[in-house]
Amino acid sequence: MARDQIDMTPLNSRDELVAWIEAGVKPPSEFRIGTEHEKTPFTLEGHHPVPYDGARGIGALLEGMKILLGWEPIMEGPHIIGLHDVTGGGAISLEPGGQFELSGAPVDNVHQTHSELMAHLAQVREIAAPLGIGFLGLGMTPSWSRDDIPVMPKGRYKIMTNYMPKVGRYGLDMMYRTCTVQTNLDFSSEADMVKKLRVSVALQPVATALFANSPFTEGKPNGFLSFRSEIWRDTDNARSGMIPWAFEDGMGFERWVDYALDVPMYFVKRGDDYIDVSGSSFRDFFDGRNDKMPGERPTLSDWANHLSTIFPEVRLKRYLEMRGADGVPWGRLPALPAFWVGLLYDDQSLDAAWEIVKGWDAWERQALRDDVPRLGFKAKIRNRFLFEIAKECLVLAHAGLRRRGRIDSFGNDESRYLAPLEDILASGRTPAEEMLEKFNGAWQGSVEPAYDEYAF
Repeated sequence: MARDQIDMTPLNSRDELVAWIEAGVKPPSEFRIGTEHEKTPFTLEGHHPVPYDGARGIGALLEGMKILLGWEPIMEGPHIIGLHDVTGGGAISLEPGGQFELSGAPVDNVHQTHSELMAHLAQVREIAAPLGIGFLGLGMTPSWSRDDIPVMPKGRYKIMTNYMPKVGRYGLDMMYRTCTVQTNLDFSSEADMVKKLRVSVALQPVATALFANSPFTEGKPNGFLSFRSEIWRDTDNARSGMIPWAFEDGMGFERWVDYALDVPMYFVKRGDDYIDVSGSSFRDFFDGRNDKMPGERPTLSDWANHLSTIFPEVRLKRYLEMRGADGVPWGRLPALPAFWVGLLYDDQSLDAAWEIVKGWDAWERQALRDDVPRLGFKAKIRNRFLFEIAKECLVLAHAGLRRRGRIDSFGNDESRYLAPLEDILASGRTPAEEMLEKFNGAWQGSVEPAYDEYAF
C-alpha cells in the first residue's frame, strides 16, 4: 500500500475530487509503468513468520535497508514502518503481516522495471541474509495459521483488523496472509481511462489465471488455484469486485468519484493519529456529518488516503492499478507489467482487446471472475475456455510490446519478459497446478520445499 498522503488543503466541492483524479491525465509520451510487489518474509531456519521487534526482526531489516540505501525512513511513532526514495520515487512499505512491499518508481519501460527489481533483490538479500530472513514468492502463506502471524505497528491496520470481520469472511486473511504483484499505468484522457479500465477489468481473470499461485492453506491444498483471488470475493464487497457500473453509459472521472464517496471509510489521519471512522461514508464526512469529527471537513490527504482503501479488481487513482495477480517468484514479476503494457499502451492491441470483451455482459464477467480462482484456465465465458482467451491476449501483448520498440542494450524489446507466461500457456497449466503436482509427487505431501523453490 502507498504511504499515507499529506496535503491538508480543505475540500469544498465535489469538483475538486474529480480534478484531483483528472490531474493524472498525461500525453502518451509521458506514460510510465509502476510495479508493486509483495513478498512474505520467513525465518530461514524453521520457516516461521518474522516478528517486527528484535535483533532479527522486520524493524531491524528496515533499519539495515535505510543505512544501505540512504532512503528516508517512514516513521509511525518510534517505529520505522517503511522507506522512501526521495529522488527516484520508489518506496518500501509493510503490509499488515510483515509482507515486504516494493513500490517501484515510475519508469519508462519494462527493462527498467527488471533492473529496478534485480537491484532491490540484491539490496534486500544483503541485509536479510545475515538476519536469517528469506522471502517467499507465493500469493498466500502456504503453512501458517492466521494466529501465527505477527502484526506490524501501523495504526491504520489496527482499525482495519477490527472492521474486517464485520463485512466479510476473509478480510483478515487478505491482510495478513496474501501477497500480490500490481502494475500501475497511465491514461491520456478521460475516454482513454474508461477504455483501459473496461478492458482491464474484463480481462483481470486472465491475469489471475496466469499468475495463480496460492493453492495451499496451513500446509494442505485448499481446493483453489488462486485462493488469494477467492479471498477477495468475500473480503468487503462494498469496496471490491468487478465494478459493473464502469461499463454503463456516462462512465468517467465523476462516476468514479460518486462511487468512492459512498464506499465506507476506514480512518482519518490527523498528525500521527489514526481516527477510526470505519463504516461511515466519505460523502457524510464531506457534508460535515461524520459522528467522530462533527463539523470537520475532509482534506485532499483524506481523499487520497480514502481512494487507497478501495479494492476493486482495477483501481483508479491518478493512474490505473491492475490488482488481479498473485505474488510470484522474482523471475515472473516483470511478466505482469509486460502483459498489461503490451495490451494497454499500444492502441492496436487495446482496440483488439476491446473487441474480445465488448460483447460480454456484467453477469458473464462476474461469473468468469467467480470461477477463475477455482478453475483457472478451465473457467469459461460464452462457451470459450479462459485458456483460449489468455492465448489471444498474450499474442496481442507480444505484438504491442514489439510495436512499442523499447530496446535494451542487447537489442531485445520488452516482449522477452512475456517468456514465463508463454511457458505457462505451452504447458497448459497454471503455476498452481504445477505446484500441486509437486506437492503430490516430489514434495511428498509437504509444502516445506516451497520455501526453497519459490524463495526470492
